[in-house]
Amino acid sequence: MLNLERLRTLDALARHGSVSGAADGLHVTTSAVSQQMSKLEREVGQQLLARNGRGVRLTDAGRLLADHAAKILSQVELAQSDIEAQRGEVVGEVALAAFPTAARGLFPAALTMLRADHPELRVRTAEMEPESGIRAVLRGDVDLAVVLDWSNKRLPVPGGLTKAELLDDAPDIAMPDGHPLADRAEVGLEDFADDDWVSWPEGEFCHDWLMFTLRSKGIEPRIAHLAGEHHTQLALIAAGFGVCVAPRLGRGPVPEGVRLVPVRQTMRRHVHAIWRADADRRPSIRAAVEALRGAGRALHEPVP
Repeated sequence: MLNLERLRTLDALARHGSVSGAADGLHVTTSAVSQQMSKLEREVGQQLLARNGRGVRLTDAGRLLADHAAKILSQVELAQSDIEAQRGEVVGEVALAAFPTAARGLFPAALTMLRADHPELRVRTAEMEPESGIRAVLRGDVDLAVVLDWSNKRLPVPGGLTKAELLDDAPDIAMPDGHPLADRAEVGLEDFADDDWVSWPEGEFCHDWLMFTLRSKGIEPRIAHLAGEHHTQLALIAAGFGVCVAPRLGRGPVPEGVRLVPVRQTMRRHVHAIWRADADRRPSIRAAVEALRGAGRALHEPVP
């Protein structure tokens, strides 16, 4: 009888391509991964891993069994979803991830709704950039991730995942209040062709979007500063060190000396929830999506 946890280890090795990557994905030590694989090789009576320089690779038998392992694990997830759906109760545990401004802007209200409506549900959360969130969902590290893309640049979503829209987020341009355009009712990105920009770190989806968008307008952006946190970006703007795109979701207090001006073009961040298709019937997933949507709707409702 094949051991499910050892098949999970083999599946992680196949997806990550290394023992260390599998260990990180499974939140165990590399020694634990090696031990599980040794036991699995004894169970099947065949060599599943072979040395490849300093690392390892799957043998033909290893790749064959890894293909079956992925299907078996998907069926286990589907069985768990069906059992939860038949019971119809929102209980157990659900793990959520979101990019930082969504975590700040949506999680507090969404978790409050879940605690009030489903007190038997345990919720874990983590901040992750969109690409990391997608990988975590595929690995099974989290059950649902809140991700984003832009109206002119979509985030690729792999097969096997389900996506639901949560809200659209309109950005502004943040600039020092002494900037020549600070009194405008609206601005375009091309108005800042000669300005220094404060951007997200290189390699992040929003940084790539900013470079793509400015270059599509014939502007070679002058990226002067990189900062992952919006509060850090706005602090640099307040000190007079450039301009930045400032989405409204999770923005928080704006420091003195910063002027926010809407962008005149139709430019939106689309915020989505994604989860594995084989978990689609889990009541906890559905409850989390509805809570996140409720938190998003509350952002657009007028304060009495």
